[in-house]
Amino acid sequence: MNVNPTGAGFSGERLERISTHLQNRYIKPGKIAGAQVMVSRRGVPAYFRSFGEMDAERGKPVEGDTIFRIYSMTKPITSVALMMLFEEGHFQLSDPVSRFIPAWANHEVWVEGSGEAMVTREVENKMTMKDVLCHTSGLTYGGLLWQVDLHPVDQVYEKLDVSRGPGETSQSFIEKLAKVPLRYEPGTRWMYSLATDVCGCLVEIISGQSFPEFLRARLFGRLGMVDTGFAVPDDKLHRFAANYERKRDKTLRLIDDPVTSKYREEPSFPSGGGGLVSTTADYARFCEMLRRGGELDGVRILGDRTLRLMYMNHLPGEAELASLAMEGFTETAYEGIGFGLGFASTIDQIAAS
Repeated sequence: MNVNPTGAGFSGERLERISTHLQNRYIKPGKIAGAQVMVSRRGVPAYFRSFGEMDAERGKPVEGDTIFRIYSMTKPITSVALMMLFEEGHFQLSDPVSRFIPAWANHEVWVEGSGEAMVTREVENKMTMKDVLCHTSGLTYGGLLWQVDLHPVDQVYEKLDVSRGPGETSQSFIEKLAKVPLRYEPGTRWMYSLATDVCGCLVEIISGQSFPEFLRARLFGRLGMVDTGFAVPDDKLHRFAANYERKRDKTLRLIDDPVTSKYREEPSFPSGGGGLVSTTADYARFCEMLRRGGELDGVRILGDRTLRLMYMNHLPGEAELASLAMEGFTETAYEGIGFGLGFASTIDQIAAS
């Protein structure tokens, strides 16, 4: 990738501090196996550098076209996909999700207790399309994010084996969630959850296409995101990074070998919340489309007004996450942060810094 720090308004010398920092603080001490960083401003790449190894077992360095698992960075793509259908008039944000998933019309809310002694009540506010986009749906992550002490509602997820793994399908996923009590009244609190996976299911239901097919035809193909998808084909396997986690002694442990990875095959359940693989260059094109108000290289994905609607803080009372977020794992800070339709939203830069 050609970079032009001066053309992007940066000092190339100062940008090299990124290289020094990552090499000295992360790569040399072995805190991470490898990394790749891109800095771009107004569509001009200013810095693009690869560090360390993409596969330490085989001694393979991170290359410019290395394919990574992008996990929750799948969520903005899924949210954009659903909002494309909103823009076409298929639903209103205030529509109940049960309009498309009738089995969800009878959801109840947890009150107290667990197991057979659990007390629930009818919902006062039907879960809306806005709620699943905004993580105010009442859903949780169901213990899938390594919680030690599961809430009684999450114990139900576990009992029903709600998952995003092999064998699960979009249909079985939403059928299981129909039987799970909501953690809180929809539209009143915020909790990071499986809601974006539900958004992927809704794309399938509304469009009549499989989620991977919709993304390929409507997003990836049109944006030139040639290496983004739910599986890594054989001819690209040599570019697929290994996946590591840090053990308690801070050494690295291989948790997903590219050769035996589940990403070798199309999944039975294409996770809209965390299932995609991509490259830095591909994801940069998606981000640049967002920055340009929904258009890139003459291809319009969304209208700029729709994107502005997505960026707005949709939390009740325009509150910040610090006052509405419930306990649990999250991938954004709370103070000074609101939440829009698939994106966190900075509403107080000082508080969020």
